[in-house]
Amino acid sequence: MLFSPLTLGELELPNRLVMAPLTRLRAGEKGVPGPLVVEHYRQRASLGLIVSEGIYPTPAGQAYPGQPGIVTQEQVSGWKKVTDAVHAEGGRMFAQIMHGGRVSHPDITGGLPVVGPSAVAIDGVVRTPAGKQQYPVPHALTTDELPMVIQEIVNASLNAIEAGFDGVELHSANGYLLHEFLAPNSNVRTDSYGGSPQNRARFVIETINAVVAALGANRVGLRISPEHNVQGIAETDAADVRATYEVLVDSIAALNLAYLSILHHEPAGELVQDLRARFGGTFLVNTGFGVITTREEAVSLVAEGHADAVVVGRPAIANPDLARRWKESLPLNEPDASTFYAEGATGYTDYPVYQG
Repeated sequence: MLFSPLTLGELELPNRLVMAPLTRLRAGEKGVPGPLVVEHYRQRASLGLIVSEGIYPTPAGQAYPGQPGIVTQEQVSGWKKVTDAVHAEGGRMFAQIMHGGRVSHPDITGGLPVVGPSAVAIDGVVRTPAGKQQYPVPHALTTDELPMVIQEIVNASLNAIEAGFDGVELHSANGYLLHEFLAPNSNVRTDSYGGSPQNRARFVIETINAVVAALGANRVGLRISPEHNVQGIAETDAADVRATYEVLVDSIAALNLAYLSILHHEPAGELVQDLRARFGGTFLVNTGFGVITTREEAVSLVAEGHADAVVVGRPAIANPDLARRWKESLPLNEPDASTFYAEGATGYTDYPVYQG
């Protein structure tokens, strides 16, 4: 089953292996993908679907130095070279649109204020061009400012289609802006976007609807990570988590999105599978950052009906030909974690394909 075709939106995937959105920070100061980025993604075109690393939709939404954007024409042109190369190899690619929210610093955003749902800082340090610094207290977005942020995400999504992507994945996971609205500790608002699960889900729902209106539902996916308590997120009340994500999924189910992608440490568990049933469409799972997904796990998740496709990260970093290696049970390259967030080709484009 893992190696059988899958219809996703209007795409026909040759297999059910999806390359996870993987932060790699190779886009330089201007956030423009260059030849190295083109080659990295081209090499991995045999995976059923590639989801790009998180791409910022506005300079204020940049979370990391070296992260790519899709705001300027130069950035759009850079991504067009990437998608052309992937398509030339027969691949398919979605752009992950990622507003970093409070996971940033003015030294990263070019001096622009860091924003979030509430004026609550992450307790920790952020890597900036000037070294490690404390996360700042974000500017709490006003009700009047929220439509502008949504429009920036819509514009970035339209830019992604112009750049040749087959669709976009909205990043509502891992502690970034959309996730910050969902989580009760990062969203302490008292207006219609805070408080109850319904109110905390409102901004995400409005953003999805706006992007769907601009692109069509078949070109839009959503990534969520309930209970993934990273980067200052604390979703620790099981009843609140279930209520929040049920509201979110119930509200978008009728849109018929291209897919819903869930990162969770128990992909076959009750919460994830309940959300899958509520969504009713193409469903992707990712077992999370804690453990590396194995071939056996990926095969069983699809074979046992827990997911339509499996999202994999580190195996795809180290094995550009992962689909072939797993299908033929070939040995794997080991990923070198020291090069994940570095610069240059080492650990990025120099992993060999299987010879034989």
